[in-house]
Amino acid sequence: MTSPLPQQPCCPEFARMSRRGLFSGALALAGATTVVGSAAITTSAAASTPADSVLVVLSLRGAADGLSLVVPHADPVYYSARPRIAVPADRLLVKDGMFGLHPQLAPLLPLWQSGRLAAVQATGLAAPNRSHFSAMEEVEDADPGSDIRTGWLNRLIGTDSGRSPLQGFNVSGGVVPTSLYGPEPVMSAGNVASVRIPGDDKWDITKGRRASLHKLWDRNNTSLGTAMHAVFDALDDFAPVIETPDHASTYPRTDLGRALSEVARVIRGNVGVEVITVDQGDWDMHSDLGTSERGWLYNNAADLAKSLAAFFEDLGDQSSKVTLVTISEFGRRVVENASMGLDHGYGNVMFLAGAGVKGGKYYGTWPGLTDDGDSDLLVTTDYRSVLAEVVSSRFGASTATVFPKFQPETVGAMTSL
Repeated sequence: MTSPLPQQPCCPEFARMSRRGLFSGALALAGATTVVGSAAITTSAAASTPADSVLVVLSLRGAADGLSLVVPHADPVYYSARPRIAVPADRLLVKDGMFGLHPQLAPLLPLWQSGRLAAVQATGLAAPNRSHFSAMEEVEDADPGSDIRTGWLNRLIGTDSGRSPLQGFNVSGGVVPTSLYGPEPVMSAGNVASVRIPGDDKWDITKGRRASLHKLWDRNNTSLGTAMHAVFDALDDFAPVIETPDHASTYPRTDLGRALSEVARVIRGNVGVEVITVDQGDWDMHSDLGTSERGWLYNNAADLAKSLAAFFEDLGDQSSKVTLVTISEFGRRVVENASMGLDHGYGNVMFLAGAGVKGGKYYGTWPGLTDDGDSDLLVTTDYRSVLAEVVSSRFGASTATVFPKFQPETVGAMTSL
């Protein structure tokens, strides 16, 4: 079964993004994208040799409510502003003096308790932006004011001296996120299993259609011939992923579960992939968000937690090099609306999981909540500071190159290289 669709319409802007349109209308990539219902995955490899570090960026599309996922139980405004949808303090997990996790995130407790999961509250853009399209673009470009259309992950890939035909790999024809848009090359395929030349059943250059193509192009040094040589190289480099077992049966039977099973398979193939993006839609909850015991957010949180738990279990001996970060284009308002939902807001929460994370802790400066109808959670930590800490600690990359004109502040959620 797939993830249930919301019973009530989301805002008109987000509703215009079809399940595929959401993830295929945004960009042109340097990676590989697989679209699975409301989830999409994109991979980009910086070398055909095994990667030392892998970054997985999970975007919660539609603007997840960070105040429901990481609840500020000690701020009295939270409960007065949400009389019907607030999560009771006595149901929260791993509470400290201010925060606690939504009860449906229980599958993530082993990661939290082992110090491999952390949360950074009150993160976001430098200034509010309540347009889904515009905010997604701004978050993923991460270079405000620039007229150069290159995403932050594409710039990260460009800091690596290694190059591979897999540096741009697009699965199933979905268009990639802005974060990966840029000058790096692109390869497209239907899915992991279909990364082959149609008409050839095996990786054998001596027979079938591939043999004919080699005969036609191997001595051709034109730009088109060079492109064909790159395709052949990419097929060879990607072969270990094809041979890697598919563990989808160990994941939730949801869009996100299937997408993350593909991600883990690519990582376990160990072909040099360094950056993978995953998109989960369906977080635009203007009405009928639900309660702590049932409903739309309850189901989404459970899917998120179960899928992530299965993903980290599936990584096996590759888990020590994989770091995952979640991001959403913006948060939701503090005060619930008349439809038992939440309108577009500002500040949000980011999760960090896996290698290099100083977990079991909540990070960020809490600004306090106010409860008039237009109140937002204010941003006290620019989201780029969180990402910059991951980039520098896991890849040793120049944060000035990846985030031009930005001076990161210390978050403290990642260990040094």
